[in-house]
Amino acid sequence: MTRTLFRAVALAAALITTPAAAADLYYGKAPAFAAAPFNGYNWNGAYVGVNLGYQWGKVTNWGGSEPNGVMGGGQVGFNWQFNQFVLGLEADLQGSAAEGTFAAYKFANPWFGTVRGRAGYAMNNVLIYLTGGLAYGGGRAEFAGASESQTHLGWTLGGGVEVGLTPNWSARAEYLYVRLDDRSYVLTGVNNGFSSNVFRLGVNYRF
Repeated sequence: MTRTLFRAVALAAALITTPAAAADLYYGKAPAFAAAPFNGYNWNGAYVGVNLGYQWGKVTNWGGSEPNGVMGGGQVGFNWQFNQFVLGLEADLQGSAAEGTFAAYKFANPWFGTVRGRAGYAMNNVLIYLTGGLAYGGGRAEFAGASESQTHLGWTLGGGVEVGLTPNWSARAEYLYVRLDDRSYVLTGVNNGFSSNVFRLGVNYRF
């Protein structure tokens, strides 16, 4: 009887103290996988990161030119967490080896960037999100030894999954559709733009 009573008291004490201990871990920025009363991983705050991926797409108004290649760059952002919902802003700048040829012409999209909003749903250390906003980037056309460059504006839309690895480090996989609007090119005699699919992997460090 005494042993049974002792076990019951111990169990009750554990049930009472566990939420408090979990709360202390949560508000003290505990390890990413620590239990918490609601959501154990803290997505709040500023972050910086790097990414690497692949870009493939096409040149608008110009036959079968389909620039593609490896791309990579960096991003900065800030998250606000409201229970399991996470809102954020992010800007990135990318260098790209994407280029393609059609007849005697070569087209390239050597760099681009985005400024986007993010909206996501956090399941502890896993964040699923949608993102979209402004896109900008460079276009280059080459023909018979001549080269012409233009700067394009446009828009982007996509989504991704980010996983918290430690309280400060996270890794992500992300897809973006990037549409750079048409600009007039003297070399082609028409307006050309770029539409691209971007898949990239990245890591972020949160402060």
